[in-house]
Amino acid sequence: GLRVHEYLYFQVLSPGDIRYIFTATPAKDFGGVFNTRYDQIHLVPADPPEACGELNNGVFIQDQIALVERGGCSFVSKTRVIQEYGGRAVIIADNAYDNDSFYIEMIQENSRRTADIPALFLLGRDGYMIRRSLEQHGLPWAIISIPVNVTSIPTYEMRQPPWTFW
Repeated sequence: GLRVHEYLYFQVLSPGDIRYIFTATPAKDFGGVFNTRYDQIHLVPADPPEACGELNNGVFIQDQIALVERGGCSFVSKTRVIQEYGGRAVIIADNAYDNDSFYIEMIQENSRRTADIPALFLLGRDGYMIRRSLEQHGLPWAIISIPVNVTSIPTYEMRQPPWTFW
């Protein structure tokens, strides 16, 4: 598994205009780890985006990965909601849409609640650009590959988001 301050990478395969490799950080002290590599799995934006309770599109999250927005409730609460809907993992994007460099350390709240599925933190700019692309194309989800082993990709072939500093 991954440890704190390590990165996990995923690649958007579709839609093509955001076919980049994105960087995320795993939750510090809750959630599971990726024991399986998913070559093509749906990244489904939660509705409502903060995923603090009942979801309007929960049926689409089962066996997929949810894209959730920070805010409204704790990271653990969001992860548990996605887990209850059968999601395989959750990617929580910062709600500061201009954040293109600062990773938040996701920690468990002061309760005994926990979650079993992997929880990752994504920069606000990356989450915003993924959601914007889906809206522009009228798509209910993106298709991603996760995790991606970037050490096997030659540097000149790494397609990184042009708005993010590496």
